[in-house]
Amino acid sequence: MQHVIFPAGPDDAEDLARVHITTWRETYQGLLPDSYLTRMSIPVHARRFRAGLMRPGEQEATLVAADRTRLIGYAAGGPARSRRPGEAEVATLYVLKAAQGRGVGRDLLTSIARVFAANGASSLMLSVLRDNIPARQFYEHLGGRAEAPRREPGPGGVTYEVSYRWPDIRDLTG
Repeated sequence: MQHVIFPAGPDDAEDLARVHITTWRETYQGLLPDSYLTRMSIPVHARRFRAGLMRPGEQEATLVAADRTRLIGYAAGGPARSRRPGEAEVATLYVLKAAQGRGVGRDLLTSIARVFAANGASSLMLSVLRDNIPARQFYEHLGGRAEAPRREPGPGGVTYEVSYRWPDIRDLTG
């Protein structure tokens, strides 16, 4: 096994911040303003992660993926913002570029879907930037059904996002 997945704890906050910022800079260059990506701060994000991990909301989960030397990705979420009964939402799923293509993202998505299913979720959704074609292809490959793009406020102004849904979470959990 090249990686393991486990629940994140407050002591993982700085590593989570590092993965978060690195993946945003790798993924969103050209999709989000460079000025925003440059200003991202590990200490600021680490404080946010630590606070969230010390006091998670009901049915929220954060899972991390690590290889032998470091964290290489994470997934986090909880009940869907849409408040659809039985629907969970993956708010974030990021994998370092160097670790992509090895099943880490698939394993994170499957693992967090299992956590949500164990908490009673029957469906799953997530959103991705419309112009993030590699991520969209990844979610489509895993059976996510795309909805029409929508305008959302984002860093530096308006962004366009596409939601992907798995109406039956068991399609991900096996």
